Amino acid sequence: MANLIGLASFVSELRAERTNLVDRLGHVDAALSVLGKLNGGSSHTKPRHTVSASARRRMSLAQKARWAKAKGHAPKPKRTISAAGRKRIAAAQRARWAKLRAQQKKVA
Repeated sequence: MANLIGLASFVSELRAERTNLVDRLGHVDAALSVLGKLNGGSSHTKPRHTVSASARRRMSLAQKARWAKAKGHAPKPKRTISAAGRKRIAAAQRARWAKLRAQQKKVA
């Protein structure tokens, strides 16, 4: 009979603990609900959008410029050459090759 009384008290303690845990779980669920509303839901449910390569490049250059400004370095501008400049360089190179070929014909 003593075993049954001890068992009954043990069962009542377990029920009290279960009630406690259910109550605490309710508080956790409420906190998660509030936080989910503040953050717009969890990150894996948000729709993702892709950024184009040109936009990533612009973002990268802007960030590099911000860092350079913060460090006191001016960003180096990218050097480009005009179409006319490229034509002049190509014409000069063709002339050099023609001169070289002419010298090789004289020797041979």
